Amino acid sequence: MTPALLLTCRFGIIAGMSYLEKKVCVFACLLLLCVSAWAEENIYIVRKGDTLSEIASKHGVSSSSLARLNDISNPKKLQIGQKLSIPIKPGEPIEYEVQTGDTLERIARKHHTRISTLIELNTLADPDRLKVGQKLVVPFVDSPRSSLRGEHPVLANQLDKIRVTRKWKYIVVHHSATESGTVKGMDSYHRNKRHMEHGLAYHFVIGNGKGIRDGEIAIGDRWRKQLHGGHLRSDSLNEVSIGICLVGNFDRNKPTENQLRSLRLLTGYLLEKADLQPDRVKGHCEINPKPTRCPGRFLSMKKVRAEL
Repeated sequence: MTPALLLTCRFGIIAGMSYLEKKVCVFACLLLLCVSAWAEENIYIVRKGDTLSEIASKHGVSSSSLARLNDISNPKKLQIGQKLSIPIKPGEPIEYEVQTGDTLERIARKHHTRISTLIELNTLADPDRLKVGQKLVVPFVDSPRSSLRGEHPVLANQLDKIRVTRKWKYIVVHHSATESGTVKGMDSYHRNKRHMEHGLAYHFVIGNGKGIRDGEIAIGDRWRKQLHGGHLRSDSLNEVSIGICLVGNFDRNKPTENQLRSLRLLTGYLLEKADLQPDRVKGHCEINPKPTRCPGRFLSMKKVRAEL
């Protein structure tokens, strides 16, 4: 059925709908016409030397949404002549079912939109009275979780399977203060030298190419098992703080671009999964009770938070 015919059919039955149904129906039909026109003009054929990120950048979309739309599990394996559909730009509506404990503010934050947008889109007479199971139309915006999936699909699948059972309040960023490092080496040091029962003090480690691949995100057992951290000089803070360590000495050198990108993706994902705001992302020196220079003068936490 063509979009024009579908629109005609929709308006043919619209008389029997409620006001909310009419508004959603009209919105959906108009959107379908726009999407159809967009899709007809936005098929890209992969050329020699193309990368997913370059194609995405060229068309003003994220590489994660491009990968998701075209069922690309490995962004590095594109074939010359492959046809790619360019995804709809942010604003495409999706349906959301209200869950126990949901508020309009929480739903808006979860979908990266405004409360006023949800009220207008769903013509809510009383925004404070949501019912469990109620269906809401919300704008689609790429989330940190989908962005991580586009860049690191295998890692995202692993993280999605881990159930968050602890009430986390902070995400704390560290540097190893060493030029190189491995998860095994750090675990051995914390277990044997620092006498930590659970070994590796951090929940995640991000490599710099010296011991761990540049930008690689390693999941520690403390995150897999939802155990408290061992990275702060405070038992109470360790109970509620997720620790991320970047390999490198950032008092001497800058973190690599791949490390910073992985830090943004991972931190954004964790904020969403733990239901936290960017101001809860701290450098070690910003939260530790004992003075420290970690994560070093070349890693700006202000910039990290601004990019989340």
